Amino acid sequence: MKRLMTYLFLWMMINDIFAQKLEPNEQYALINIEVTDFKQKPHPNEEICFISKKNRQKYYVKTDNKGKANILLLEGDTYDIEYRDFMEQQNYSTITIPDQSGAFTYDLKIKFEPAKTYVLKNVHFETGKATLTTSSYVALNQLVEALKAKPSLVIEIAGHTDNVGTYENNLKLSQARAESVRNYLLSKGISPERVQARGYADTQPVASNDTEQGKAKNRRTEVRIISE
Repeated sequence: MKRLMTYLFLWMMINDIFAQKLEPNEQYALINIEVTDFKQKPHPNEEICFISKKNRQKYYVKTDNKGKANILLLEGDTYDIEYRDFMEQQNYSTITIPDQSGAFTYDLKIKFEPAKTYVLKNVHFETGKATLTTSSYVALNQLVEALKAKPSLVIEIAGHTDNVGTYENNLKLSQARAESVRNYLLSKGISPERVQARGYADTQPVASNDTEQGKAKNRRTEVRIISE
C-alpha cells in the first residue's frame, strides 16, 4: 500500500509539472509558435527544431491539433529554425532573442507548403526482383515513424523503372516493388487503408534513359501524399 501511495504521489507530481504553464523570465523568453500553410490552414503534429548558434544545442517542440506550440529559449542567442517536411528536415529561417532586462514573449508564425511527392532514398531491391535489401530497412523505418506521427495521412507508394526491357515486364516489376514496400509498412503496424501501391513502369522518367546515371535516377520508389 505504501508503494502504491508513493507511485500515486509521483504520478500526481509529474502531471502537475507538465500541467504548468510556461512563463518567460529574466533568462528565458517565451516563444509562441503557430505553423500553417499559405492559406492559414494549421499544420498539426509538426516538429519544430531550434538550433543554438552558440553551442549547436537543439530544442524540439511539436505543434498541437491547432498548429500551435510554445517553448522557452535562452536569451542572448540566435537560433536556426528547422521543420520536418514529412520525410525530410528543412531549413526555414533564424530568430534572434536579445538579452535584455525583463520577461519577454515573442510570437513566431511559420508558413510552409509540404511537398506532395518524396523519393525514398536508400531503398533498394535485388536486381530484377521485388525483394527489398536489408539496407533499405533504415529508410523504411523512418517512413513508418513519419506515418505514425501523422495518423490521418494517406499515401501511395509509386514504383518506377528505367526503359530496359519490355513495358509489360517493367510494369509488373514496378507494381511488385511498390507492393513490397507497402507490405513492409503494414508489417510495422500501418493500417492498410492508409497505403496504396501502384507501378508506373518507365512512363514517368525524371532523367534521360540514354545514360546509366539517368537510368539509376529513374529506378526509384516514391511516396505520394494522397490526403492529409
